[in-house]
Amino acid sequence: MKIHYYNTLPSTQLFLKEQLKNKKLTAPVAVVADIQTKGIGSRNNEWSSQKGNLFLSFALNTEQLPHDLKLESVSLYFSYLLKETLSEFGSKVFLKWPNDFYIGTKKIGGMITNRVDDTLICGVGINLVTAPQGFASLDIMLNRKILIAAYLKNIEKKVLWKQVFSKYKLEFENNKEFFTHSDGKKISLESCVLESDGSLNINGERIYSRR
Repeated sequence: MKIHYYNTLPSTQLFLKEQLKNKKLTAPVAVVADIQTKGIGSRNNEWSSQKGNLFLSFALNTEQLPHDLKLESVSLYFSYLLKETLSEFGSKVFLKWPNDFYIGTKKIGGMITNRVDDTLICGVGINLVTAPQGFASLDIMLNRKILIAAYLKNIEKKVLWKQVFSKYKLEFENNKEFFTHSDGKKISLESCVLESDGSLNINGERIYSRR
């Protein structure tokens, strides 16, 4: 996967989406920025940009995904691969369903996934070195380019969804003290059940990641 580096972008995800639309870039491809001026966070909130942190977006054609990976599961799949990559370097990071990265009780980053026709676009922000108030940064020192190379290498292995899910299911207990949001409602994860496609079953209602 070819990687394009930029000093400043409004949003790596929106930039990549536009470049793909105009056929200036083609999947598989990744873009990285030193600074984002209008990064997108959870529920369309702005993700604060501080130099030295990770601002990455990558695109894959759906035909390049593992054969057992359904589109409703991709956000959890790629988020967990990044969690595993960070763990390989010694981080104690865990993945809060479906795509938020935490150290202890504080968020250090997240992932947003969109589909445009037959192309999947994933945007990632991780506080590698600094964090705004109320957030945390990664618990290890890790070079950005080394992390990106290792993560993209793990993606290219095309690990099956069933393997990723079996690992995440064992770690899902870490979610029990947290909440998620659906249709503007704050929902406790304490009594929810993780289904085999990565959705949550809460009192009989299935909730899927919408980002």
